[in-house]
Amino acid sequence: MKIVSKLALAAASLALGFAIVDAKSVSAAIINYAFTVDSSATKGNGFFSFDDSTLSGYTPEATIKSLSFKFDSDSTVYTEQDDVNYPDFPVAFQTTSLTGETSFALDYLFNDKSNSANYLSYEIIGEDFTIFSRTSSDIVPISGKVSYRQVPESTPLVGALFACSLGLMMKRRVASVKKVKV
Repeated sequence: MKIVSKLALAAASLALGFAIVDAKSVSAAIINYAFTVDSSATKGNGFFSFDDSTLSGYTPEATIKSLSFKFDSDSTVYTEQDDVNYPDFPVAFQTTSLTGETSFALDYLFNDKSNSANYLSYEIIGEDFTIFSRTSSDIVPISGKVSYRQVPESTPLVGALFACSLGLMMKRRVASVKKVKV
C-alpha cells in the first residue's frame, strides 16, 4: 500500500507540474529579454518584451510591447514610445550567433531626453550601439556593444515550486499518519 500511495502522489505532482508548464506553450507567449549597453561614453541597462505570435516566416520581427531603458549615469527612463518611428518601432528580430544559437535582438532609435540642447541620438541595432548627432557633422559617432539575455518565464518556475510543495506536504502528512498508527 505504501508504494501505491507514493507512486500516485508522485504521478499527480508530475502531471500537475507538466500541465502548468505546458499551458503557455500551446498559446502565444510574451518573450522577455534584458539587455546591457556598453560603450566608452556610457553604459546602461534595459528590458523589453514582445508577443511571439506575431513572428512568422514572412515577418521575422515583432513590435515591442514594453520597453524600459536607463543609462547608469542618468535618471531618465526611455520607453518604446521614445522611438523616433513609434508605433512601428522598436522591433525585436531573430538573430543567429556564430555558434548557431538563435536569440532575439532589438532595433531601437531614440533621442536624448535629458539634454535636448545637444541633439544626440542613440541607436541599438542587434549587438551594435551608436551615439550620434542628427544635426551636427562635427560630433564624431561613438559605438559600443549590446548584450542580451532571455528572462525566464515565471509560470514554469511557479508550477515546479507548487508541485514540489504539494509533494512535500503530502509526504509530511503520510509521515504523520504513520506516527499515529504506530
